[in-house]
Amino acid sequence: MISRLSQLARHLRPELGRISATVTRPRSSGLASRIMASVGERNSRTIHTAACLIIGDEVLGGKTTDTNSAYMAKWCFSLGINFKRVEVIEDDEVEIIEAVRRMSERYDLVVTSGGIGPTHDDITYESIAKAFGLKLVLHDEAYERMKKLTKSSKSHQDFSWDVESPAKTARLRMVRLPIDESDDLAKQALFVRDNLWVPISVVNGNIHILPGVPRLFESLLDGLKPFIIDRLVDPEGKGICRVIISTPLGESAIADYLTELAAKVAPKGVKVGSYPRWGKKNNSVTLVGRDQDYLESLVPEVEENVRGKRVHVEGEDDEPEGAASVST
Repeated sequence: MISRLSQLARHLRPELGRISATVTRPRSSGLASRIMASVGERNSRTIHTAACLIIGDEVLGGKTTDTNSAYMAKWCFSLGINFKRVEVIEDDEVEIIEAVRRMSERYDLVVTSGGIGPTHDDITYESIAKAFGLKLVLHDEAYERMKKLTKSSKSHQDFSWDVESPAKTARLRMVRLPIDESDDLAKQALFVRDNLWVPISVVNGNIHILPGVPRLFESLLDGLKPFIIDRLVDPEGKGICRVIISTPLGESAIADYLTELAAKVAPKGVKVGSYPRWGKKNNSVTLVGRDQDYLESLVPEVEENVRGKRVHVEGEDDEPEGAASVST
């Protein structure tokens, strides 16, 4: 019996060694390297991917319709950034902390929207500060710009910046930013518009905190472009290209061809899309990629196989209202 056990032990030892090596071998995946990335590296690396985090009970409750993520999608497309994810979460500290930590690790550029106002439920700054072990610090330049650019209100005609008051305390909430005091302050608060006091607060090198008001969100996001242009895959900011083919055929009629086409063009970084347009005569087939010349070379083939024609704007060839509905 002892002899047989010894033989079994000798037989299992190499297998156990291989299992141990597999378990303890350090991770070298791209995700692992991103997790270990420093704040400085996140703040300077090439921007391949982006994500948007919408924060607000009012969005989840249906009171407010989110338009900011759609605007960011178009902004990313125009700059050649691969927009990978949109999340909507409530005004909850635990939810915000989990989301920003995960998204900061996974994506090169993260933009948050909402939760930076003066009231008790505006907890984005506070939550993100906790997520990365930072303090909320009164940002002097933001405060001075706030005092200079804030217009007087009829509801606060007796307001004074020199007198402590609940209104002043509430306003100061908006200029107490998550700050890493060991890092360059200028990189942590970007003033992208001369006519706006609100900065884009940058945390952990790649999280950009924006207000949820669409007009402000859009203006600040557009203003961010000059600060990141040299970090784009294409620093000239030519963006991603899209070709649209309008076809009268239903999706089921062209599904096989599009499957073959998608497999053929994938190595060139091109994505093929098919979109039914309910209530309209024609559907749309799209080709999306960075190489405009290659996309153009595909147009005649696609037009022939889907019996369609290229359009520059989806719907430009629509018939008047009342035409036959789309095929499927």
